[in-house]
Amino acid sequence: MQLEQKIKEAAEKFAALVQMQLERNERIKAEKEFTDYKSLDKIIVGVCGGDGIGPIITNEAARVLQHLLADDVKSGRIEFCTIDGLTIENRAAQHKAIPDDVLAELKKCHVILKGPTTTPRAGDPWPNVESANVAMRKELDLFANVRPVKVPGEGIDWTFFRENTEGGYAVGSRGINIDDELAFDFVVTTTEGTERIARLAYDYARKNHKNRVSIITKANIIKTTDGKFLKLCQQIGKEYPEITTDDWYIDITTAKLIDQKRRRDFQVFVLPNLYGDIITDEAAEFQGGVGTAGSANIGKRYAMFEAIHGSAPRMISEGRGKYADPCSMLRASVLLLSHIGYQEQADKLERALDICMYEEKKLTVTGRDTGCTCEEFGNYVMDTVARL
Repeated sequence: MQLEQKIKEAAEKFAALVQMQLERNERIKAEKEFTDYKSLDKIIVGVCGGDGIGPIITNEAARVLQHLLADDVKSGRIEFCTIDGLTIENRAAQHKAIPDDVLAELKKCHVILKGPTTTPRAGDPWPNVESANVAMRKELDLFANVRPVKVPGEGIDWTFFRENTEGGYAVGSRGINIDDELAFDFVVTTTEGTERIARLAYDYARKNHKNRVSIITKANIIKTTDGKFLKLCQQIGKEYPEITTDDWYIDITTAKLIDQKRRRDFQVFVLPNLYGDIITDEAAEFQGGVGTAGSANIGKRYAMFEAIHGSAPRMISEGRGKYADPCSMLRASVLLLSHIGYQEQADKLERALDICMYEEKKLTVTGRDTGCTCEEFGNYVMDTVARL
């Protein structure tokens, strides 16, 4: 193929991506207000198990939530809705990250408790469908991924606000192969997308009496998109004069998180998509690994709460599914309760998890029959809640 033809075809594909992102930018600018859960007659909680160990740990978390919210479930104020169909088999058969009927059911809910899902990679027997997580974040405009990490004994009390719909993941499945020797992927940063994640981070800091927000980029090298992200976050920071704003490059940040003196200075982080994905996994190791960490995916209309680990298909193939650790989904459930206005229940569940995971440790989940089952640990948590 002639050089001119390659350039022409690549330009046409790039133009289509630009058009798609311009249209998306107009849509996100049009969504103005967050859902007011207090004004709703009924809050619908979708329970979407995913695949692998997902249904096991998600259903256990839902059981604990139903226990904590029993009075409001009985009165009809809270309704739990089970949503199937997000398995890798169904997604592969329909060649869609989220099948249309599943997406329609998800959109009927106000908040979603979602289990891990398998994302195909090179060498897998599945077609190259997009990550269900990435697709859900984009379809429901869940622009903020919020991940707390807390280890009191180490002086760690971090909350990460990862931009969730842009950056390197915005068009992650739509890169361009110019030919066999040259390929491009793209990073997307918009003004609206950056300002709203920054404001959410600073609002959180103000409401929770945090006095520092750290902006994490690689703006010295990725000058256009990371540079835009940094400048816009700094501008938002000026609206919160009582909060100290600093900025760090992503590479040195990963080093300073393991610096026992420096890491105590960090409180709230705001950062682009890819960096947030990587560094929150590192951070989770401090409190026991990704299996202990949950996250919130927050938009103005919808919110989704999930574990930050994968679907562990090997546990299922080896018959160890019932020993899966539900702590990640239970941590996510704390965030869900807080988000919909049930802070007392959220505090009780968080305290119970601290007792069960770190203090009493009467039962331990090991992923094998050397520890307790997922259900047994759920019972332990509910028994602990009753003692508080």
